[in-house]
Amino acid sequence: MAFVRPDGRGPTDLRPVKLQRGFSPYAEGSCLIHMGKTIMHVTATVEDRVPGWMRGQGGGWITAEYGMLPRSGRDRNQRDFMRPNGRTMEIQRLIGRCLRSVVHLDRMGEWTITIDCDAIQADGGTRTAAITAGYIALYDAFLWMVEQRIVPEPPVKEMIAAVSVGCVQGTEILDLCYEEDSQAEVDMNLVMTESGRFVEIQGTAETEPFSDERFAKMLALGKKGIRELIELQRKALGLEAIAK
Repeated sequence: MAFVRPDGRGPTDLRPVKLQRGFSPYAEGSCLIHMGKTIMHVTATVEDRVPGWMRGQGGGWITAEYGMLPRSGRDRNQRDFMRPNGRTMEIQRLIGRCLRSVVHLDRMGEWTITIDCDAIQADGGTRTAAITAGYIALYDAFLWMVEQRIVPEPPVKEMIAAVSVGCVQGTEILDLCYEEDSQAEVDMNLVMTESGRFVEIQGTAETEPFSDERFAKMLALGKKGIRELIELQRKALGLEAIAK
C-alpha cells in the first residue's frame, strides 16, 4: 500500500508555495517564503566591505546566517547568542556557497551581501526554502546596487532553487514536511540552477542503503520541483529566463 501523505498531496506535489518579495522595507532585498507550514523570513544586507583575505582583489562576497526562532518548531530551541551550533553552521555555509555559485563575484566590486535566514515556523525544508527565497532577496539587493550605481547590472549567472525529496514507506515523495521527514527511509536535499546544473546533493539513507533506481526516481522528482520553484521565482521578480 502506497504511503498516504499527511496533507493529502500526491507524491510529486510541492506544498503550497507563496513568495512575498520585498517583505522587509528596510533591507536592500527581502523575501518571506511560505512552503506549506514552513515560513522563512530572508533579508539581504549590502555592506561596503569584504573579508580581510579578499581585500584589494576587486571581488565581492556573499555569506549567510541562519536561525530558528525559539518556538518556530514543536519544542523551544535555545537562541544562538554566543556561537551557532553545528547544524546551524552547516546550514548557513550551504546557503552561502549555493548563492555564490550563481553570482559573478568578480563583478560585484569589494562589497559583501549577507543573507539572513530566520525560520518563523518550521515544518521541514527550512534550508531549502531559505535558498529559494535567498535568491530573490539577493537579486533585489543587486537591483539596489544598480540603483546606487555600484554595479551596472545584477552580476548573476542564472537562477537557483532548492527542494527536499525522500522515500517514506517505500514511496518516493517531493518536498517533505516534518512528519514525513521524521519517518523517511531516505532523505535528500537538492539544489539546482535554472539551466539544470547541480550545486548540491545531500542524500542520506536513514534505515538502509538505497539503490540506483531509487536515487534516479528521487532525482527526477527533485528536478521537477525545482523547475516549478524557479518559475515561481521568475514570476515574483518579473523576469524572463536570465541564464548567461
